[in-house]
Amino acid sequence: MKQPDAKDQEILAILSKEARIPLKALAARVGLSRSAASERVAQLERAGVIRGYRADIGQMDRDVIRAFLLVTLARTPSMSILDKLAGYAEVRRVSSISGQLDLVVEVEVPSIDRLNNLRDNIANGPAVQDLTTLIVLRRDIDREQ
Repeated sequence: MKQPDAKDQEILAILSKEARIPLKALAARVGLSRSAASERVAQLERAGVIRGYRADIGQMDRDVIRAFLLVTLARTPSMSILDKLAGYAEVRRVSSISGQLDLVVEVEVPSIDRLNNLRDNIANGPAVQDLTTLIVLRRDIDREQ
């Protein structure tokens, strides 16, 4: 696929915030016909730029445990681990980084037991060489909201 152009970038920006937006509304917002917008979305999906759609559930109560999983992969790149991570609702953010580590995975779970289960499921995959867990004690500065 060609590099995403300005319209593709606009579509991606909208879909990243509103994955369930009706195609008709998406097309109107980017100034395309419904069929043109549909074709662009289909091309982005086929090219792997759009890997899936998900519901991003906000924090429902205060008893949420946040943690960072520091992952070293057996081999890079490893798209299979990204696909696996995307399947967990508790995974909030995955960042590929430079240096000794390969991925920083930010998770939010309701309990330590769920954190342990999630951690074990990820660590036992063949793509993962090592995994370290850091539990967030508090957020001193949070500009995400």
